[in-house]
Amino acid sequence: MNDDKQSPAGTVEPSRRRFLGTAGITTAGAAVAPMLMGAAAQGAPNAPNTPAAAKAVDKAADLATETSVDAGQLLTSNQGLKISDNQNSLKAGRRGPTLLEDQLLREKIMAFDHERIPERVVHARGAAAHGVFRVYAPQDSLTKARFLNDPALTTPVFVRFSTVSGSRGSADTARDVRGFATKFYTQEGNYDLVGNNIPVFFIQDAIKFPDLVHAAKPEADREIPQASTAHDTFWDFISLVPESTHMVMWIMSDRAIPRSYRMMEGFGVHSFRMVNAQGVSRFVKFHWKPLAGVHGLAWDEAQKLAGKDPDFHRRDLADAIDAGHFPEWELGVQVVEEADATRFGFDLLDATKLIPEELVPVRPIGKMQLNRNPDNYFAETEQVAFHTGNLVPGIDVSDDPLLQGRMFSYLDTQLTRLGGPNFHEIPINRPVCPMHNMNRDGFHRQTIAKGRINYEPSSIDGPPIREVPASQGGFASFPEAVNGPKVRHRSETFADHYSQATLFWQSQTPVEQQHIVEALQFELAKVAVPAVRVRMLSNLVNVDRELAARVAQVLGIPVPAASARVGDKRYPPSPKLSMIARGNPTGIASRQVAFLAADGVDIASLQAMKAALVKAGAGVKVLSTRLGTLAGAAGGSVPVDHLIVTMPSVVFDAVCVFGGAGSVAQLQASGDAVHFVREAFKHAKPVAAMSEAADFLKTAGVLPGATPPAGVSTGTDLPALTARFIADMGAHRRWDRAAQQAMAA
Repeated sequence: MNDDKQSPAGTVEPSRRRFLGTAGITTAGAAVAPMLMGAAAQGAPNAPNTPAAAKAVDKAADLATETSVDAGQLLTSNQGLKISDNQNSLKAGRRGPTLLEDQLLREKIMAFDHERIPERVVHARGAAAHGVFRVYAPQDSLTKARFLNDPALTTPVFVRFSTVSGSRGSADTARDVRGFATKFYTQEGNYDLVGNNIPVFFIQDAIKFPDLVHAAKPEADREIPQASTAHDTFWDFISLVPESTHMVMWIMSDRAIPRSYRMMEGFGVHSFRMVNAQGVSRFVKFHWKPLAGVHGLAWDEAQKLAGKDPDFHRRDLADAIDAGHFPEWELGVQVVEEADATRFGFDLLDATKLIPEELVPVRPIGKMQLNRNPDNYFAETEQVAFHTGNLVPGIDVSDDPLLQGRMFSYLDTQLTRLGGPNFHEIPINRPVCPMHNMNRDGFHRQTIAKGRINYEPSSIDGPPIREVPASQGGFASFPEAVNGPKVRHRSETFADHYSQATLFWQSQTPVEQQHIVEALQFELAKVAVPAVRVRMLSNLVNVDRELAARVAQVLGIPVPAASARVGDKRYPPSPKLSMIARGNPTGIASRQVAFLAADGVDIASLQAMKAALVKAGAGVKVLSTRLGTLAGAAGGSVPVDHLIVTMPSVVFDAVCVFGGAGSVAQLQASGDAVHFVREAFKHAKPVAAMSEAADFLKTAGVLPGATPPAGVSTGTDLPALTARFIADMGAHRRWDRAAQQAMAA
């Protein structure tokens, strides 16, 4: 009997979708596969066009077989029944009651009622993208992991970025840690590097994780505030747990309000092990270094974005990929020999500590590029399941007590969220290599396991399923020697809670230190319990007395005595810990620029500068007080992209106002235009004005004298003005200006 059926297009469609390479592709999947594979194969402009690079399409092709395109198809029920009326339920008479027998209504409402699944307890709000990873050179001295030893091998990846404490519906720009989780679809199985954009964490032992999250989440009585740590319970917990002080310094810095997911570092946080083919183990710390540099927002800007564009970061990521500005990171490792594990004066197993890069440089070993957006948020970004225990031969975990707890939690949390133990069969979680075992049944099982043998070992019904020796690629945990009595105890080597917090503070530039001070003032001013403020200040005294004094001044309380501490290790400042002193690329690719104009604008200058900025990789939008087209002062017209009131300054990196007496006069009369430029100036963004537009800057108050402030460019020489404007954008922000010239906006 032939089970194949004719699709509406007249092509043969297999009756079942391909699963794990055992069947054909649906008509919809066949149509989608070339598009997905083409996008994955496109890669970066500098990606080698070799047969090896084509391996990057493996996961795209796998997902394509599960992808459906509904456009142009016949409407059916979930059972394939063609539907003739999707507008009306079945009733007894035209105005009568709806009938219980209406199976189509019940199916549709049932599906709708159960569309939502439990959101993640933490990292609920996220955005993701597909991409590829390639190692630069064989790392066989460090690890036997195959994907880190073959430069010709392109490994598909799926990366999910997220905030931590907010709910799924919260804003992207909340002050928070950002999750940075990468799933490598390797030929030896899935490997998950599940980290954050900050290299340390609040706590040392996983048993405190529920307490930390409960304290940071909205308070239990009224469920407020959302996605904010500026409240009593968080700071009460933090002030009582001094091991969190180092992490507090990071989240009070601009690291916690990144300009973009594309412009933040990623860290594995913990010490992991790499094991080579000879069985030699070394400790490693993983780093993702963004090729676009590391940049943050202004705090006032982040708060306004939360209201005006709460999807700012996810929109930025998707738009950049759609525009061909594929985000890239280098994967680097800090390597520590087992014999050197105790030479730094702190414990490598303590997740509240980092290894300064001046002590152990980061060794770049490969590059990741994100080049394709998900087709469906729920199916991919929401259902992806990461786990620190998803390992491959050559990479193993350490005894870090926080990491050990994550080894349990990340697997356990999926059971409720994804409805049972078979979440590994969801397409986005499915490995690209074969998987065979005796795990059976459970909710949502999809694999049809043939035969009566569901145990191992067995001797009947054909050749048995076999274990794989480590010498042939099987995973074997590193044979670490372990001894000692069972105790509930914190190692004395974890006891210094302040020295590295001081290192971070002293490594920041004066501008960055001021931002930390202002963030602490903001957060602690919202704490209603005086004793909590005092206790937190006592901890800050151990970090730096001047820091504590600057915070205390605004809180209106004297600097208290320092809290008790253990250890006082001194570190030289580390420029790599600063977002400014570290040095960043100066290109403007993917930067977003607003052009303000009105009727009577100098179109020739506008078009010439736009051409120069677009050539340099920036995006340009023309904003005005009305939509349509603007008439030029010397004839011609230019289309308006957006109204000024619908695209606020906070979604742009820079703003330029163009000349033309008529245009300038209309913008001067627009309160929205004046506010736009004042706000951009307040947030330290580059501002430029061509010819008569300098008068507009005077009206806005951003050009108070004959000499323009830092980052403000004016003039009539278009090439020179363009060059200065591009140079200012390459520096990201003029934070020095913001510190010197206050602006209410």
